[in-house]
Amino acid sequence: MSTSGSHAFTLDIADIVEEAYERCGSELRSGYNYRTARRSLDLLLLEWQNKGLNLWTVKEASLPLISGTSAYVLSGEKLDIVEGMLRTNAGDPAQQTDLTMDRISISSYAQQTNKLATGRPIKFWVERTPDGIALNLWPTPDATAPYVFQYYYMKLIEDTGKPGSNTIDIPTRHLPALTAGLAYYLSMKIPGAMDRASGLKVVYDEQWDLAADSARDKSSFYVTPGGCY
Repeated sequence: MSTSGSHAFTLDIADIVEEAYERCGSELRSGYNYRTARRSLDLLLLEWQNKGLNLWTVKEASLPLISGTSAYVLSGEKLDIVEGMLRTNAGDPAQQTDLTMDRISISSYAQQTNKLATGRPIKFWVERTPDGIALNLWPTPDATAPYVFQYYYMKLIEDTGKPGSNTIDIPTRHLPALTAGLAYYLSMKIPGAMDRASGLKVVYDEQWDLAADSARDKSSFYVTPGGCY
């Protein structure tokens, strides 16, 4: 018996919507059915972003800092900053250095006595706005060296878009959770499918747990007994 030798399975939006309707005991029959399902799908993706850190959305970026400028508005696809560091001598193999920076809360930033102080930035506060995020540094970068803020950020999941042939901006291994979630969302909208909602919710929760566990960080973690005195 031979196997396909392929690992390219995926589902486009139309396939996902059709599968979700079938799980609700219904069928995808009209353009309106597709539009309302696509709207639910975009809402579901927003829900996933609110669940926390999705590792496949973590990307790396660099931000050259300007002497005397402490606040920087980041591009709209950046949802949050995961880790940030100050890079000096960027691009120099012999001298490039990444220095740890502390992420602080708005309360800690507000309590800084002199927010106009200049020097090597050692702390940053991420300001959440309706349109995105802004980076606030303390102290304000001075002109001692060309500083670069090197950071890892969590990006927004892309919208579904209109063509049913589009694929979703998620790993293939998350398709079972996405399809189960859409079926649950649709069960609350399709006449006669509400009686399936509780069962579909159970399936969705199980599939999400499996997907979230598959995407967790599996690096080693060590705990040393004792503490500071």
